[in-house]
Amino acid sequence: MKLKQAGRMTLVEQVVAQIYSLIQSGDWPVGTRIPPEPELVNQLGVSRNTVREAVRALVHTGMLETRQGDGTYVCSSSELGAALQRRFQRSALTETLEVRSALEQDAARLAALRRTPEDVEAMKTWLTASEVADNAQTYIEADVQLHMSIVKAAHNSILLELYEHMTESIQQSIGETVDKVVFSPASKRLALHKKIHRELIDAIVAGRPEEAILAVWAHIEAAQQAFEDQERGDAK
Repeated sequence: MKLKQAGRMTLVEQVVAQIYSLIQSGDWPVGTRIPPEPELVNQLGVSRNTVREAVRALVHTGMLETRQGDGTYVCSSSELGAALQRRFQRSALTETLEVRSALEQDAARLAALRRTPEDVEAMKTWLTASEVADNAQTYIEADVQLHMSIVKAAHNSILLELYEHMTESIQQSIGETVDKVVFSPASKRLALHKKIHRELIDAIVAGRPEEAILAVWAHIEAAQQAFEDQERGDAK
């Protein structure tokens, strides 16, 4: 088959590119409801059909999700993220935790070698936020940001992107476990999680990669045990 001369981008492709850019830049973060169709038509200066085709194309990639009677929402910040989320959703949570363990161990090792003063400040800020959290929602937010700050301190853009998309896919399950197991009145797990977090950050700040790796391993083991306890209905 012969190659054809490249043509100009169609209107649909231009609209897709603009929306994609807004999502990827963070102007429309995950969870955002995008403007309704009439508003997009007005802002973009294109027809309703063009907007519909562009939105449909991004829904197909998994970056947008149309909710009947509610609107269209951003559900992933990239096509890679959407693909990874679909893959993680088909996997057992234990498998996802194993992948998370591998990524976080290497991130902690690299962070202990590469962290900057700014990285250290960010990690300590989120560590404090997780330690003072008094409910599951605020703890989860601080916990996610704490681990994200560690991955950022590794200064590897590919590792960061993979971790960000994996975190999106398992955050709901983490939330259910934290609420039912970690924050259960009968549970002693919260103190353990905080202790491990403190050891992890101390190791990274001190530049001790092997200790950081061990702390990540302990954290994932504790998380795995919490999930197993949740399945058994045991909050000990």
